[in-house]
Amino acid sequence: MNALWSSAAIAYLHYLSFMVAFAALVVEHLTLRKDLDLKQAWRLVITDALYGIAAVTVLVTGILRVLYFGKGTEYYLGNPVFHLKVGLFILVGLLSLYPTISFLLWIKPLREEKAPTLELPTVQRLTWVIRAELAFLSAIPFLAAMMARGIGLDWIQRG
Repeated sequence: MNALWSSAAIAYLHYLSFMVAFAALVVEHLTLRKDLDLKQAWRLVITDALYGIAAVTVLVTGILRVLYFGKGTEYYLGNPVFHLKVGLFILVGLLSLYPTISFLLWIKPLREEKAPTLELPTVQRLTWVIRAELAFLSAIPFLAAMMARGIGLDWIQRG
């Protein structure tokens, strides 16, 4: 596979994984409620696993793009918008720990055919965390568009 095809494939996987991660969070947001049945609880566990796989794929393909298939590491590392974009991605990753750990704790009871019992404050907290993840993820493509156009490269020089 030549460099152009490799670059296109990595970019495609990067974008597709981002969309899958976003879609998984939307499914989580739409599925989560106080009175979950077994099917809904399993859907959350499986969707969150898919979200995790997609997020790792975004990270790995992003690193590959910076190191081998993009505009060069100097371009990215010298742009404050890139740092903001990566910072938001890290923030989303940290926020995702709460829902992921919560859903993972359901697996044992779910295997015993017991649906999770959720208190309203827990559901509200999980919902707001997922909404925050969606909001921050929504900003990342805008930052990527800014970066692709060189916005931010001159911010440091002005300072």
